[in-house]
Amino acid sequence: MSETIDLRSDTVTKPTAAMRQAMAEAEVGDDVYGEDPTVNRLESDAAKVFGKEAAIFVPTGSMGNQIAIRLHTQHGQEVICEARAHVMDWEMASMAALSGCQPRTVEGARGVLTWEKIRRAIGPKVYYRQPTGLLCIENTHNMAGGTVSPLEVLKDIWRGAEEAGIPVHLDGARIFNAAAALNASVAELTVGFDTVMFCLSKGLGAPVGSILVGNAKAIERARSFRKALGGGMRQAGVLAAAGLIALHDMPKRLGEDHANALVLAKAIASAASAEIDLDAVQTNIVIFNLKEGHDPTNFCAALKIRGVLASAIGPQSVRFVTHFDVSREMCEAAAGIVSEELSALARSRA
Repeated sequence: MSETIDLRSDTVTKPTAAMRQAMAEAEVGDDVYGEDPTVNRLESDAAKVFGKEAAIFVPTGSMGNQIAIRLHTQHGQEVICEARAHVMDWEMASMAALSGCQPRTVEGARGVLTWEKIRRAIGPKVYYRQPTGLLCIENTHNMAGGTVSPLEVLKDIWRGAEEAGIPVHLDGARIFNAAAALNASVAELTVGFDTVMFCLSKGLGAPVGSILVGNAKAIERARSFRKALGGGMRQAGVLAAAGLIALHDMPKRLGEDHANALVLAKAIASAASAEIDLDAVQTNIVIFNLKEGHDPTNFCAALKIRGVLASAIGPQSVRFVTHFDVSREMCEAAAGIVSEELSALARSRA
């Protein structure tokens, strides 16, 4: 096929025409001095959308998460997170390197943590054990396949954490996907979190950037930590202009990505050489395992030859991520190719 269908991640999207125009025309200033009007507007708008007091624009989601961990913890504490959490596996051990904390991992069903499981992992308040400094929830959960934490589960966590006196941070890189899946607002899904990070550059399609929201005092401190991490940008309004379109215009179309993910998932479910939990395909991520020792790297290489890009994410696992640069027609074409390649695997073991 002539057109590559890139399903490796929703980070591969190109800026829309409206984003490119807004970037070209953006009013800018020096953001380190707080003088970039477009950045200031993006931060103000993001805080309002989430019902928080303040927000800060950061280059990456990882930086936003690590600033939050630094805000809430002290050296020698633990951060409770899910066993496959992004802050655990994909942020270069930064909670240890930057905040002097170690993760305390808890396995959640399909990546969803409950207060009962979290409660059992909280460190005892005795002088000879490291205390729990922070809970970190991921919604949606990337490596669990884009699964969503329901609002009632989150409410239990908020109540329990408040009683225990432990702050709670949300890695909400794809929180707008969760909101679309639950038909809820991001403000509803995040009201009980002390801080929330969300990405503009994943499903929302901006070329660069994430936002950390919280109370005014926390975000004021966050500016110092952002500067220390090299995240103090100058005429960043060029990037924030695209972020404003991502924030206001792109959430309403995320349901299309979720529907396209199901097209891929159903094709995989019908193959004898793969196994997939269809109930876990709740948003725009599809993760499945190859059976009988088939190698996912080789499988992805075979797909690439046929114009479909995917990610091998483990000894058996393959991941697809849908986004606005892959249409329903493209996903249907990819599903057909995936089915053919999975059938070829089954024949090779026959």
